[in-house]
Amino acid sequence: MDKHELGAFLRSRRERLRPEDVGLASGSRRRTPGLRREEVAVLAHISIEYYVRLEQGRAPRPSGDVLAGIVGALRLTDAESAHLHVLAGTAPSRTGVHRRDVRPSILALLERLPGTAGFVMSAAFEVLAWNELAAALMEDFGHLDPEDRNLARRAFLRSVDPADGGLYGVSDAAEFRSTVVTELRATRARYPTDPDVVGLVAELLDGSPEFRRLWERQDVRVAPMLTKTFHHPVVGDVTVDCDATTLVDRDQHLVLYSAPQGSPAAEALAFLGVLGVDGVRAGRPR
Repeated sequence: MDKHELGAFLRSRRERLRPEDVGLASGSRRRTPGLRREEVAVLAHISIEYYVRLEQGRAPRPSGDVLAGIVGALRLTDAESAHLHVLAGTAPSRTGVHRRDVRPSILALLERLPGTAGFVMSAAFEVLAWNELAAALMEDFGHLDPEDRNLARRAFLRSVDPADGGLYGVSDAAEFRSTVVTELRATRARYPTDPDVVGLVAELLDGSPEFRRLWERQDVRVAPMLTKTFHHPVVGDVTVDCDATTLVDRDQHLVLYSAPQGSPAAEALAFLGVLGVDGVRAGRPR
């Protein structure tokens, strides 16, 4: 049970609700945003004292019935409810460290995907494996130190210049940063003792005001990214479909970028496939 994070999460959800959202009169004497603590307690059918202690991080682990009452009172979504159970320690949780070893079958699959840029990402946004087209479209990950293959760190802490061979600009940088924060919040809840996960979050909180601002929002889920446009230095803008699937057994993500057959983006991907990483490096404007 992460008492501090649980309290912060409950407080953020309470402050986002308006009284009229739950059938209460708003009144004119409210000095703080959202619902009052006593209103949440009444709606959840628990004592006011206990709910206050939950938000303050001083209460013992809540029961399933208490959590169910809070879920209803705060109008939590399925994703928020699942996150609440993780924070409360009532959901199955992983122990130890997140896995970085990629299944051989997935490595083979990456190489068998014609016209598709693909890579595998860990639960902490580390790029673990990639195919040649992904390196040509995104970045030559093989020439980076392992810590610089972390997309969360690059999104918030690295000043990347495509002219120097860095990660090429994308159209959804702000949306991706929001995704990073929500996913890392869930990852830290699943791996509370993983020093790399805890250290990465601490590094981002300390080094990026933008990360800290988004982290304090306590968001759990954002809209999925369905397309992405890369501003590539050799082939120009390439808009691709973005599909991701979770490799459940290792808590990793397989991310695929593709384009409809015959489209300009498909032709650009085909050209990048012919050029390869070395060809992209040679063809980049100086």
